[in-house]
Amino acid sequence: MKEFKNFLLHQNLAKNTIEAYSSAVEFFFKDFNEITKQNLLAFKAVLVDKYKGKTVNLRIQGINKYLEYVGKEKLKLKYIKVQQKTYLENVISDADYEFFKNKLWKDKNYEWYFVVRFLGATGARVSELIQFKYEHLNRGYIDLYTKSGKIRRIFIPKKLRTKAIEYYSSISRTQGYLFLNKEKKQITTRGIAHQLKTLAEKYKMNLNVIYPHSFRHRFAKNFLEKRKDLALLADLMGHESIETTRIYLRKTSEEQQEIVDTVITW
Repeated sequence: MKEFKNFLLHQNLAKNTIEAYSSAVEFFFKDFNEITKQNLLAFKAVLVDKYKGKTVNLRIQGINKYLEYVGKEKLKLKYIKVQQKTYLENVISDADYEFFKNKLWKDKNYEWYFVVRFLGATGARVSELIQFKYEHLNRGYIDLYTKSGKIRRIFIPKKLRTKAIEYYSSISRTQGYLFLNKEKKQITTRGIAHQLKTLAEKYKMNLNVIYPHSFRHRFAKNFLEKRKDLALLADLMGHESIETTRIYLRKTSEEQQEIVDTVITW
């Protein structure tokens, strides 16, 4: 497995992707001793039975990479068709986002106030968020390499930048990572996800909508409401294709329900 991980590493894949592909291969060999077309098709059937479409395709992608690695490309599995939803699911509402921010600020939980603000106001993925440093506040943006080797620039809005500089300077944190764990080391993505759930429980919020990517969805929805520029949003979100960004033109399931309740009176 170590050699396979090295193979993936040389393909300039992200750490999370490498782990996902490796897990897929380990999952296969847990149930099957050898690579045959029959075993691969049985493995695919197990995936379809147990997981949602995106997860199935991610694991198939991992297995296909392994088949490429061992020189058995002819055995590659076909992906399953994932039906595109006509709505966005489990996205934090603007009201809940404001409520969450205000509660954290009122409780003087400034560290987590800024975690939530940065997620909601920059559109950063949680894996990108943990890379922010104090120097990026002064600069106004952070440049990160994407898995395809391109540079993704994430802008920090002026109001947020000013407030963050004021806070971090007041606690003498004028260098290094912004978001730290209890040991004062760079926080992990898992650490952020876990603490957001803990805070949501404390404030009796809907746990289904409190997860890091939910705030990225909120950023996109709010941006399009204020400026209907899909191409610019695709750039800001770091999407390879504008087609990925089109999902944000859709309503959330809650918004659809509200419209139906209001419009349909017959």
